[in-house]
Amino acid sequence: MKLTKARKKESIRLFENPVLEKTTHVHPLVPLCLWFPIAAVLIVRSFTVLHLAWTNVLFIGFVGFFVWTLTEYLLHRYFFHLKASGPKAKWLVYLIHGHHHDDPEDSTRLVMPPTAGIILAIPLLSVFIFIMGPIEVQPFFGFFLLAYLWYDYTHYAVHFFKPRTAWGKYVKQHHMQHHFMADEAKWGVSSPFWDHVFQTNEPVTSRKKRNLEEAV
Repeated sequence: MKLTKARKKESIRLFENPVLEKTTHVHPLVPLCLWFPIAAVLIVRSFTVLHLAWTNVLFIGFVGFFVWTLTEYLLHRYFFHLKASGPKAKWLVYLIHGHHHDDPEDSTRLVMPPTAGIILAIPLLSVFIFIMGPIEVQPFFGFFLLAYLWYDYTHYAVHFFKPRTAWGKYVKQHHMQHHFMADEAKWGVSSPFWDHVFQTNEPVTSRKKRNLEEAV
């Protein structure tokens, strides 16, 4: 099974500078090569250096995985789809995520570029250290990174592959509806859970129409 496919058209150009433009195109294995070793070291250290009980590591890891799903939802909803005003702000939003909606099948832009990932990871890690301290944060962030990789490759898969499982088909349908039917809803990518929690599983217009019909 191939990881990439031939494109029928050129990618949307985001920068005139060829070096900057090249940084916006990412091979799908790059996030795995960058983040998995860091996650593995943090998790292994939890046992070998910090001597945490495996039950504690698994519990903290579950929390880290769960927190990522909320982080993913909030980033997608409030950062990637920021309601910008002004040409510079609108260009920034387009640079971050808007181009993906204009060309969702660009296989070189389906996973997050390392630069963007590092820019997001540093403040998030700082917040987690402040809340949890330097010890528990290590297994937490290790599993948080694994959850991020799950998100990245889920996003790649729903755009690039035809799922065979019922769950895979559901996740793909959920995300494709976000792209082509409801770009103001369905923010969850690796899991639609938070869309159900925050009632963003359907377009605002559809929800308003349904509420009106129920009220009449």
